[in-house]
Amino acid sequence: MKNTDAKAPIAHKQPTTLEKHGDVRNDNYFWMRLSDKQKLAEVKDKQTQKVINYLEAENAYYNKVTAHTKSFEAELFEEMKGRIKEDDSSVPYKDNGYFYITSYKKGMQYPIYSRKKETLEAEEQVMFNVNEMAKGFDYYQLGGLNISNDNKLAVFATDTVSRRQYFLRVKNLETGEIYKDIIDNTTGGSVWANDNKTFFYTKKDPVTLRSSKIYRHVLGTPSAEDVEVYHEKDETFGTYVTKSKSNKYIIIGSYSTVSTEAQFLDADKPASSLQMLQPRERDLEYSVAHFGDDFYLLTNKDGATNFKLMKTPVSKTEKENWVDVIPHREDTLLEDFSIFKDFLVLEERNNGLNKIRIKRWDEKDDYYLPFDEETYAVSVYSNPDFDTNIIRYSYNSFTTPASVIDFNMDVKSKEVKKEQEVLGGKFNKENYKSKRVWATARDGKKVAISLVYHKDTKLNAETPLLQYAYGSYGYTIPDSFSTTRLSLLDRGFVYALAHIRGSQYLGREWYEDGKMLHKKNTFNDFVDCSKYLIENNYTSPKHLYAMGGSAGGLLMGAVVNMNPELYNGIIAAVPFVDVISTMIDDSIPLTTGEYDEWGNPNDKEYYEYIKSYSPYDQVEAKAYPNMLVTTGFHDSQVQYWEPAKWVAKLRELKTDNNLLMLRTNMEAGHGGASGRFDALKETAKDYTFFLALENKLDTEPIKP
Repeated sequence: MKNTDAKAPIAHKQPTTLEKHGDVRNDNYFWMRLSDKQKLAEVKDKQTQKVINYLEAENAYYNKVTAHTKSFEAELFEEMKGRIKEDDSSVPYKDNGYFYITSYKKGMQYPIYSRKKETLEAEEQVMFNVNEMAKGFDYYQLGGLNISNDNKLAVFATDTVSRRQYFLRVKNLETGEIYKDIIDNTTGGSVWANDNKTFFYTKKDPVTLRSSKIYRHVLGTPSAEDVEVYHEKDETFGTYVTKSKSNKYIIIGSYSTVSTEAQFLDADKPASSLQMLQPRERDLEYSVAHFGDDFYLLTNKDGATNFKLMKTPVSKTEKENWVDVIPHREDTLLEDFSIFKDFLVLEERNNGLNKIRIKRWDEKDDYYLPFDEETYAVSVYSNPDFDTNIIRYSYNSFTTPASVIDFNMDVKSKEVKKEQEVLGGKFNKENYKSKRVWATARDGKKVAISLVYHKDTKLNAETPLLQYAYGSYGYTIPDSFSTTRLSLLDRGFVYALAHIRGSQYLGREWYEDGKMLHKKNTFNDFVDCSKYLIENNYTSPKHLYAMGGSAGGLLMGAVVNMNPELYNGIIAAVPFVDVISTMIDDSIPLTTGEYDEWGNPNDKEYYEYIKSYSPYDQVEAKAYPNMLVTTGFHDSQVQYWEPAKWVAKLRELKTDNNLLMLRTNMEAGHGGASGRFDALKETAKDYTFFLALENKLDTEPIKP
């Protein structure tokens, strides 16, 4: 995948001196930073135009280098699109007398939201056709749909820039009228009070984008008159508002990485005062549900590292009154719970695998749902109805398409409501193999790697293998099915998902051991998994590829500095690579809330530790693998300038002739394109990069 006619852009060097704790860093590309005001201005100033010119030059270089792959990329897109059932709809779910449905129509990019009253045979009412709403926009996201208790009104949220700053509007579902009420710069979520005219919402700080204030809005009044119900003044915390499943309480929560706090008010009395549930304490986390006369709390109280379930009377909510419902277990992470009239449903994780546990309140039954595969992903839906013996959950695995299943908790029977269709006539799950292996990290810890590949793929040093991971914020990537991934598997690739520290795959301690001053364990685990795969003849450095996004992009940046010789190609998607500069600047969105994840570099110990792995700061004059770096100009999570600066510095210092490309989506943010087909085109570009490096553009997929 070379094009000798293409000349890589060389970014202008404009030295900026940055000093902290007596340490001086020279940043030649600091000038690439633009404010939101500069980016969104109709008339661009000189600096803004300079940055845009550079990003567009990089895009032009990418397009020239990959020109010979464009026809294959288009074919790959059509192949991926051909597996998707374009004319499709969700399994209807019932809430407050209506069945709600999300559907897609053939050729359309966006969903249609509709409902039917009481029965599925009733006339369908279209609430929102996003295809019509998105006309004229390069990016369009509809979210936060929230129906009033009387079923007449819907609050909805829109984002047309991709910075996750949503406008809130209200639609009358009976008349179709969209009210004049409009509220800007929100998180997109809202909560109705029980009077059907008042709702609560969360405002963002316009600069840092921190969720900082809760407001109360009454229909028909100007948003300027909305009442500030709560202001979260601690810059390391964010805030949110939700409603209990019982519809009895409005709950306002505050959260940081290591601490939470909740307050509540009566949903029948939206103007009433907030009551504190339990004041915040460092290292005390809890989330709240309401049932009967009690609040139920998923919490780490009393050193419950893997969390436990407790309850407390609504009349006495301080932690001294909390009592155990499900005690803490050293070997089992309690991830979530759902409350029903007769049942308690628990979502647990043991030895890396999801479990669903069903327990009767009268203690006459307590059992786990059986799952057979070695690796899989299962999760419980929201199940809005209290008074039911049916839970709905989803199940899939690396080789099994997603199913939506209704389970009768009384008679222990299940009904598959829908199984994902894989079109194209070629998919047969028996053609694929999945398994889990365990690599030993350098400190002796066992790290799970979930693998999937075509049954006809020979595993040896010539086998191409794509290794993926994330490894931050305690997020565990599920071993789930992907129709797009089949395009790699059918061309002889093995896909490997490394469950490294920083996730909660092996419990909460697995996360704690991969953050703050233990963050390097995340990077070491990934490298040690790569070495395991090479040493055990699954692949070799000539055929090993890696990919990660956001904090997983940081992971990519760290491992290519540590062990570039292990990989032939890397994709770093929206990568968080300028860690020191971002974490020092508390004006950058989301920074202050991250101090308990990465450490606060205003403290010298954390400064030195973060600098020792920060990919931008650790770039050296040495050989790097072939690399594709992607970003979005309007990204609010990881600002575009981080990957742009990183690529410029890599190009300045690297000693190899391997590919280094930056692809910027000038219309999108952190999540990429908004339309389902546009998003698929981006995946086709990524996979083409790997397949071109393997010289597989002319290779036919393995036949079924």
